[in-house]
Amino acid sequence: MKLFIAGLTTETNSFSPMPTGRASFEEGGIFHGDATAHPLQYWSAALHIWREMAEAQGWEVVESLCAAAQPSGPTVKPEFEAFRDEILDDLKAAGDVDVILLGLHGAMIADGYDDCEGELIAGARSIAPDAVIGGLLDPHCHLTEKMLTNATLLIAFKEYPHVDVPERAREMFALADRTARGEIKPVMRDWDCRMIIAMPTPHQPMRGFVDAMSVREAEDGILSLSLAHGFPWGDHPRTGTRALAICDGNADQAAAEAERLGKALYDLRFELHRDIPGIEAALDLAEAAPKGPVVLADMSDNAGGGAPSDATFLLRAMIGRGMRNIATGIFWDPIAVRICKEAGIGATLQLRLGGKCGPMSGDPLDLTVTVRNIADELTQRFGELPSPMGQTVWVEADGIDIVINDNRSQTFHPEAFEKLGIDLSQRRYVCVKSSNHYQAGFNPIAAQVIPVATPGAITPDFANIPYTKRARTYWPAIEEPFA
Repeated sequence: MKLFIAGLTTETNSFSPMPTGRASFEEGGIFHGDATAHPLQYWSAALHIWREMAEAQGWEVVESLCAAAQPSGPTVKPEFEAFRDEILDDLKAAGDVDVILLGLHGAMIADGYDDCEGELIAGARSIAPDAVIGGLLDPHCHLTEKMLTNATLLIAFKEYPHVDVPERAREMFALADRTARGEIKPVMRDWDCRMIIAMPTPHQPMRGFVDAMSVREAEDGILSLSLAHGFPWGDHPRTGTRALAICDGNADQAAAEAERLGKALYDLRFELHRDIPGIEAALDLAEAAPKGPVVLADMSDNAGGGAPSDATFLLRAMIGRGMRNIATGIFWDPIAVRICKEAGIGATLQLRLGGKCGPMSGDPLDLTVTVRNIADELTQRFGELPSPMGQTVWVEADGIDIVINDNRSQTFHPEAFEKLGIDLSQRRYVCVKSSNHYQAGFNPIAAQVIPVATPGAITPDFANIPYTKRARTYWPAIEEPFA
């Protein structure tokens, strides 16, 4: 058997003020056929796993591009086309291949291309019409007809936070292997759930829903079940939740399973809906909490959803209330990082923090800070996979510990603070720039968790996202029960 592997990963926020270009991918990582020769990271984990599993069976492995960028605005056209063409040119050069496995996101949009993953998969299909083609997807994907028509297997991570990447990568390889050997004949069908909403899986009702979905995969003929949550801030005709079933040679069974799964989820819509407090209400709750650490999630300034991660709204409000004993981050502010590095550890200086990318970032904060620590090439865990933070600085401003970096990063894990020397157990309030992924790392240490509907690029008002390409035919924009 010959296996071809590649990865192209970013999530596009159509409303983000920052385009996704070459620098964004260089920051995330660009590997021209040698990602698996470098240390495993979140973006490259699937390729590492696929190579390991293939070589254990004596397969030949051809590795192509692996490129990833932190979510931002649409990818600039020349960069997408160059990445696409490199992968497809490598596939042509590889000759006959049995299996093609692609590590993707599923919500990548470029100038002139609404469906980058569908474009790539269709290109691979035209080159290798008889190959097994598998696409591993983030659940916040736009599941398109082009993807479904040209792929053999599409599998999305089941967990949100996405802590099950290794498990889903292994599942993908196992099903692709069985397909290539002629043991199974996957057939895919999806179902439009007509919903746009956040669906974290650590808590009910999603915890039970995902567990039941996994159990159902043991039923005869069902090969895989996935839920594409959709990425709400991607302005795409297919934005929204879709249920996906893969069955063994039975299209009717796959269609029925996708519909069953989709309707079961739709029935949970009111339980899934959460009223998220604004800043002032959230801070009232935090101050009333009997003990700390109270974790406050700055949901709308989440780099993992395409926001700048330099918004000052929440921290400004806390300072205005006189709140102290705070740890907050990660602020993306390369200018502040450089200034602090120039000053050095122990220096006290005037620092202008954040508020640099536009109205969604708020106004800069002018603070007197002391530089407590500086570190290069730090990582934080996302599940069990390392995620880079770049150059990272800890400054302290009158009882407020602030983590700043130059590699725009969502706050996944307490390591983002602890590796600099900040003891979160001694902090009353911990503010994280994240919408949901923080829960895997921070829930275990928190006395209370409070999500905050801050202003920003990914505000959780799903009924009023200003789409231009997505029709308002979804809940909660409208109530339209299934017949």
